[in-house]
Amino acid sequence: MKEMSVMLIGACLTWGTTAHAADIDGQWARSDGNAKVTIAPCGSDICAVNTWIKPGTPKEKEGDKLVMSIKPDGDGIYSGSAFDPQRDLTYRLTVTVKGDRMTTKGCIVAGLLCKGINWTRID
Repeated sequence: MKEMSVMLIGACLTWGTTAHAADIDGQWARSDGNAKVTIAPCGSDICAVNTWIKPGTPKEKEGDKLVMSIKPDGDGIYSGSAFDPQRDLTYRLTVTVKGDRMTTKGCIVAGLLCKGINWTRID
């Protein structure tokens, strides 16, 4: 499964206000050093948008966007789905935010193919 840089976490919340998204809103750097994203409201949703991609990183570019429909499941845990319009793929998504650390886990093919990505909040 290809890297889901914009999958992060951050994306479209399906409840009415974005106040619940405060834990995920902001700038995040992927742990492999290949990408940075901004997570913020986009319309009634929240999107993660690539703001920087390490040169030579295949299949990713600045401006790629991931739109997530996620709801809180517990303290800092969100789950739902994410849509990647660049690849026309929808993922089952779990996001866990603990302080300045975030982990996203996206699955496709009925949950048989999953990938987790760690993120660190940046200023």
